[in-house]
Amino acid sequence: MLSDEELEQLYFIKKSGIHGTGLFARVPISEGDYMGEYDGPEVSENGSHVLWIEEDCDEELWIGRDGKNLLRYLNHSKKPHAEFIGFELYALCDIPANEEITIDYGEEP
Repeated sequence: MLSDEELEQLYFIKKSGIHGTGLFARVPISEGDYMGEYDGPEVSENGSHVLWIEEDCDEELWIGRDGKNLLRYLNHSKKPHAEFIGFELYALCDIPANEEITIDYGEEP
């Protein structure tokens, strides 16, 4: 997991043209790069910065984390730059410096 200081070397936040505040690349990021882990306390109720992952498909067991690091500022796009595998974020394409980084929230953003 990258520390908050390491995340701040890679990303910055500012007003987004998509929605509210967005997460932007401070440096170029290459396709396939590990971009950090969505960090925060586990929660059982939904909220504006809660990321849910399905831990066990057979039992439909979902785990939510209330994001407390910079990755909580990722906005939604149907053409995302990155995706979560579990709580770890990876680049789907090359992302130039100063570009807003997006993910696909799924069916119900």
